[in-house]
Amino acid sequence: MKISSTLRSVAAVGLLALCATAPAQTAWPTKPITIVVPATPGGAIDIAARLIGAKLAAAWGQPVMVENRSGAAGMLGSDLVAKAAPDGYTLALVASSHAINPSMYRKLPFDTLKSFEPVVQTHMVPLVLAVNKELPVKNVGELVTYLKAHPGQASYASSGNGGAPHMSAELFKSMVGVDVAHVPYKGSTAAHPDLIAGRTALMFDTVAAMAPQIKGHKLQALAVSTSKRSSVLPEVPTMEEAGIKGYDTSTWGGLLAPAGTPKEVVAKLNAEVNKALAAPDVREKLTSAGIEPVGGTAAQFGSFIQSEMQRWAQVAQRAGIQPE
Repeated sequence: MKISSTLRSVAAVGLLALCATAPAQTAWPTKPITIVVPATPGGAIDIAARLIGAKLAAAWGQPVMVENRSGAAGMLGSDLVAKAAPDGYTLALVASSHAINPSMYRKLPFDTLKSFEPVVQTHMVPLVLAVNKELPVKNVGELVTYLKAHPGQASYASSGNGGAPHMSAELFKSMVGVDVAHVPYKGSTAAHPDLIAGRTALMFDTVAAMAPQIKGHKLQALAVSTSKRSSVLPEVPTMEEAGIKGYDTSTWGGLLAPAGTPKEVVAKLNAEVNKALAAPDVREKLTSAGIEPVGGTAAQFGSFIQSEMQRWAQVAQRAGIQPE
């Protein structure tokens, strides 16, 4: 009887403990959430963060604040989240530079993989290869022929070292075998005037940034970088269609939480973000800005980041880019 009574007491205590902890898990979130965007306002990751944040706030009845922390190629904002409490209340919506930075910098303030829990890939943005209108080419094949006939004489613009536009151009150079000098700018808007004026010959940039210049007949679009055409520039062929087999790049965005964030919190975030990305109003706003919604599982996003790191490391090595 004594043993039986003791066992009943232990079981009762265990049951009470389970009852006490279960509501805390299912109730999350119980306070405001912050999504850190490691970039200035107005870009693709900022637009995505604000649209998704509004849906999360509506679903959970808690404020979701977007905080822009630009600087150090996105590492400043990402580092803030890497060092935040792993409770799901501080998140980062990073861009493709997150996977490129390990190839560009010898020392990062965090581990690109181990410091974070992947939540979900939110979107991707096709790039477009555009050229100065005075360049005597009408398609990608003619551009390659022209560049081979003028080795080292032409230059390409980019939005800065280590971004998807820079690395996409380096991938293009390595695949077609041309010698073109790189001219980095502080952002794509700073690069466009020189491209339009002919001081640089070509540029890879997002369709969202390039569309006004292309539709305004200030630049000529030759191809988009992704495996399917862009909804913003549907008349522009893909690189594959233009004859560059196997070429497929983009800039992208995805949500990360600090390492150690509970799996049930990551799962809840993943499910709700996927629901937000499937909402017709969110899809319409993203696609009208040249941003393609993605979604998927946390595991898929984690594998994608690893594959992107390996891919851009190979491109950087072939281009002779030495980490700073």
